[in-house]
Amino acid sequence: MSPDPKSSQSNPLGFDELIGILVAFATIGAILFWSFSRRGDSGWNMTGLQFPLPTTSTSPTLSIPPEQLVPRGNEPAKTPLPPQEIIPEDELPTVSKTDIKESPQAQAPLLLSPEVYAIEEYRAVTPAEKLPTIPPPIAFTDISNDFWGRRFIDKLSSRGIIKGFPDYSFRPNQPVSRAEFAAMLQQAFNTKVRSKGLSLEDISEQYWAAPAIDRAMGAGFLKGYPDKTFKPQQKISRVQVLVALASGLNLKKSSPSQEVLSIYEDVGDIPQYAIAKVTAATENSIVVNYPDAKFLAPNKEATRAEVAVMIHQALVRTGRLQPIKSQNVVTLP
Repeated sequence: MSPDPKSSQSNPLGFDELIGILVAFATIGAILFWSFSRRGDSGWNMTGLQFPLPTTSTSPTLSIPPEQLVPRGNEPAKTPLPPQEIIPEDELPTVSKTDIKESPQAQAPLLLSPEVYAIEEYRAVTPAEKLPTIPPPIAFTDISNDFWGRRFIDKLSSRGIIKGFPDYSFRPNQPVSRAEFAAMLQQAFNTKVRSKGLSLEDISEQYWAAPAIDRAMGAGFLKGYPDKTFKPQQKISRVQVLVALASGLNLKKSSPSQEVLSIYEDVGDIPQYAIAKVTAATENSIVVNYPDAKFLAPNKEATRAEVAVMIHQALVRTGRLQPIKSQNVVTLP
């Protein structure tokens, strides 16, 4: 005889079954309590019980730690910082306002007005403004280092005012002709021609010094003779050199001739026509006497060295050259 199905469904639970059910609920409750107490969070954060979500592809750069997953719900879960990134507030560095003011980076930039920049100080120098380069003097073979007029001759030769001979000699003690003196004047001075040179019977247009003679006469340095001759080969005297330079520079005496010329022991040898010009030349430091400054030797033939030094002194008078100290240059007391 089969058992009654109704009687099997109405059987009460046994004591053992009731104990098992209580143990099961207690175990589940203990697990839940342990989980909540371990997280230290009062919210329903179930990230500890979640399983990794299935993904279609695996990428190491896209893996997210379970601790950073946000649970579904209205309130986002609080994501704790990693322990190494947590910095206590009492250990944070403090920056005072004083430090900010004293820091160079915190200072305001200095504003300069346009007037501060001086353009002239940084202006480029054009080639035309550069100082001229003076070449070295000619090394004349017959001018020794202790020659009395060497410094004067060197300065003139370095500027192309005087030249030597093809054998690199200067021949300082050689007398100077009137034609040679005219050529030296042409090299030294660029004086404006005052009048046209006279027609001279002994100077042809083909003569080597004809242009220099014509210019020297037109500028007032030299004159011809009453018979309309120039006598180009005639040796020029020292007094004639002084008269020519004083005339060409238009120098005038400022003191009585007797007072000025009294410094020369041979004053009586000065020609009458040359007294005023020699006085003006002396006052302007153009006279050079060698070996003794007290003796003028006016009628002595002028040497190339003496003419060169006197031309140098005339250029000093015009401001083209700087003076050179020498005991042979006559200066008034």
